[in-house]
Amino acid sequence: MVSLLCLFYDQIYRHMTDFSLSQIINVSTIIFLTNLLLLVCGILYYVFRKSFPAGEVVYILLFGLLTVFCIWKAGSVERSNVHEQIVQFRGLLRGMIIIIGIAASFIVPFLYHSKGFEKHVI
Repeated sequence: MVSLLCLFYDQIYRHMTDFSLSQIINVSTIIFLTNLLLLVCGILYYVFRKSFPAGEVVYILLFGLLTVFCIWKAGSVERSNVHEQIVQFRGLLRGMIIIIGIAASFIVPFLYHSKGFEKHVI
């Protein structure tokens, strides 16, 4: 679901801004990295829940802060020598970070507690 949301955002953003660089953020990397990152986040969530009494809260706060930090650091990325392409790439990257960060911070814990997810998916 998050991969589809990222792909949808990618297409809309590229259409609206005419951003064409696709060597780093493209369909393959979006699908592969989104799923890999969320798998790792799910494992870390489980580890946090088992390791700390308030592991869920620590996990949510940590990944919320990590998302904010990554958004801030994305502001200094220089992907091209052309200023317009730098700004466009930063916008695309920040959007992807926001989508994945929200999923990692809130959707992973939600799905952990979801009986429907456990019954129909797992």
